[in-house]
Amino acid sequence: MSPLAEIAAITAVCVLSGCLGSLLGLGGGTFVVPILTLAFGLDMRLAIGASVISVVAGSAAASPRYLDEGFANLRVAVTLEVATVSGAIAGALLAGHLSTRALYTVFGAVLAVSAVQMLRHRQDRDGLAVPDDPIADALSLHGTGTRASTGTGTGTTVRDIRPYRVTRTATGLTMMTAAGAISGLLGIGSGAMKVPAMDLAMRLPIKVSTATSNLMIGVTGAASAVVYLQRGDVVPLLAGAVALGTVVGARIGSRLLAVMPAEALRAIFLVVLLIVSVQMLLRGLA
Repeated sequence: MSPLAEIAAITAVCVLSGCLGSLLGLGGGTFVVPILTLAFGLDMRLAIGASVISVVAGSAAASPRYLDEGFANLRVAVTLEVATVSGAIAGALLAGHLSTRALYTVFGAVLAVSAVQMLRHRQDRDGLAVPDDPIADALSLHGTGTRASTGTGTGTTVRDIRPYRVTRTATGLTMMTAAGAISGLLGIGSGAMKVPAMDLAMRLPIKVSTATSNLMIGVTGAASAVVYLQRGDVVPLLAGAVALGTVVGARIGSRLLAVMPAEALRAIFLVVLLIVSVQMLLRGLA
């Protein structure tokens, strides 16, 4: 394959990864690194550098629409990002002092348990009242989520706006600190832990959880991108191709989120979460 054809193929594949990343709140980086290393045989260092750029590009492309549509909760994102960044700093400081294999194993196990808990507890808690949370009340973290439905006989789209209440903010902050620490230790994105934290602990709607996670990973990725740029791990042509595909895909994903049923989104997220957890377990046990 010629270099030009390879760049075109990478861009096309990144459209799909960007779409899934923005839709599920994981960021395109979850899929970009395996694609670039396994399918295209690129060096892991360069793949990670391009992946970081894709995370920032995808978040920047999808977040404005998520904020305009009322899916992303900016107050929740800012509050939790403080914990995530703190955990990431702690993880970076601990990197090299802990067994990477053990961390991958623990991370994979946590993701698998999270997937099971998301499926079971979502079914168990339907119709239950959300417990009061003084922290969420004081920070005004509650918001409104929107659901799209098609008008009968007219083909028009109707916005169903429903308020939701945030709870267990302290638990969410603890889980976000752990997510940031794992991210700093392993050099991976923490979107796979952010969405379960908001969905399970804080009782945010699944669409709000994925949209808010997408907003948060862009902030975290921007900080990481500076480091990779200084190291020279970002190849402009490769990063440009990845960013272009990711932006296009993220725009598509942000539109799909508005019309996709919540349960379908949760099902897709759970499948991807289980796949990522298996990958992490295999890395830890290999």
